[in-house]
Amino acid sequence: MARTMIIAEAGVNHNGRMDFAKRLVDAASTAGADFVKFQAFKSKHLVASSLEKAHYQKKSGRPSESQYEMLKKLELSQGELTELFIHCSKKIGFMASAFDEESLRFILNMDIEYLKIPSGEITNIPYLRLVGRKNKKVILSTGMSDINEIEIAVKVLRKSGLAKKNLTILHCNTEYPTDFSDVNLNAMKTLQSKFKTKVGYSDHTKGSHVSIAAVALGASVIEKHITLNKKLKGPDHSASLEPKEFIRFVEDIRTTEKILGSHQKTPTKSEMKNINHARKVIVASKNISKGEKFNLKNVTVKRAGAGLSSLYWDKVIGSKAKQNYRADQKIFIN
Repeated sequence: MARTMIIAEAGVNHNGRMDFAKRLVDAASTAGADFVKFQAFKSKHLVASSLEKAHYQKKSGRPSESQYEMLKKLELSQGELTELFIHCSKKIGFMASAFDEESLRFILNMDIEYLKIPSGEITNIPYLRLVGRKNKKVILSTGMSDINEIEIAVKVLRKSGLAKKNLTILHCNTEYPTDFSDVNLNAMKTLQSKFKTKVGYSDHTKGSHVSIAAVALGASVIEKHITLNKKLKGPDHSASLEPKEFIRFVEDIRTTEKILGSHQKTPTKSEMKNINHARKVIVASKNISKGEKFNLKNVTVKRAGAGLSSLYWDKVIGSKAKQNYRADQKIFIN
């Protein structure tokens, strides 16, 4: 099967510290992820100052602070994003999700291969049009959305200039962590069937079980949060994997790819050496004289090494022996 693209979602797990951000890059690279992704936003453009934090965000940090106050501490400047891009350049692919138009324009002008549209922007029509006009490779996350909203977003992107081949749609649940009962992984197959695009999964569950299942169902992209320590204060740490866990996560996905193999059903190289020890061939069940007809009383099938496959049974029965045979001797016909 095709290699699954693995995105290590650093997000805001740097806690506003560049040394943490660079360590996340290094950890993602060491684990074998294909990309590490950060978030690009200007808090003043993203959120009203009075908006309270989301329920899951209140579990970490000061519950009384506003979402704006929380995000302001996690904001990376354009200079810092550029520095991270350079830090990634020889290690791992760089990716960023933009959450406002200023940040989006900045990211679109960077020399990046993919643009990730976060779930919260799927209904942002001017944002989607700007993305579509650039016709970069786009990964669209669909948390909190229904099929009609996704259809509108895809139409806006396509009408604005995005080629279908450049679009990957990720099934996603925007809860941190996501309970297994809310995963609904079959919806990923629905997206693939309806939109005829590449699909994937943005995984906010604990562990690697769901991502492995997604790969088995055909995900071409898997996204998973990475953190230096799950106990750090911040909105996403508890739903993330630590560096050693992320190494195992990547290994598990690569193993799953090997297990899935191709769609062809043929004997593998490793089992070919066992065929002559497991398959049955046609042999004499007792001594047979030349000219005697083979019948149900004088031939049988046994494991006897390379010989005439028992698939040819009907051709043997009723034909005449062209030589003498002793019991257990393999029978051949021309």
